[in-house]
Amino acid sequence: MTDQNPFEAMMKMGADWAKAMNVDTDMFTAKGFEAMWPTMSKDQMEMFFGKGISPGGLDAKTRLMLTLAGLTVLGAQAEAQIRLTVRHLVEAGATKQEIAEVIAQMGMFAGVPAMNKAMELATDMLKKDEAE
Repeated sequence: MTDQNPFEAMMKMGADWAKAMNVDTDMFTAKGFEAMWPTMSKDQMEMFFGKGISPGGLDAKTRLMLTLAGLTVLGAQAEAQIRLTVRHLVEAGATKQEIAEVIAQMGMFAGVPAMNKAMELATDMLKKDEAE
């Protein structure tokens, strides 16, 4: 019998395996992970998860707004996903006002801390996009 937490044992086993595969996990951080993913064009988004796949359904911009709302209501914990969604919303034609309204609306359901966190992440991404 061991006193080791099964989750900790699993995480250690995974880290040991990654090191054996020569992956430098000590240098890897999730922050900035979304920079590795390219931004899809508006046409690609429509084709893959907008009117292209469901002609009578929601467009890509609306689907991304729903995604942002869901990520916010979950407590804005998935930072990379929020930044990616905001980046793709801009490409899909969403305005800063629309993005802010989606996040603000979720404040009623998720609470102010989650709303503030999502707004902070969105603002940082929008500023970054303007700088580029």
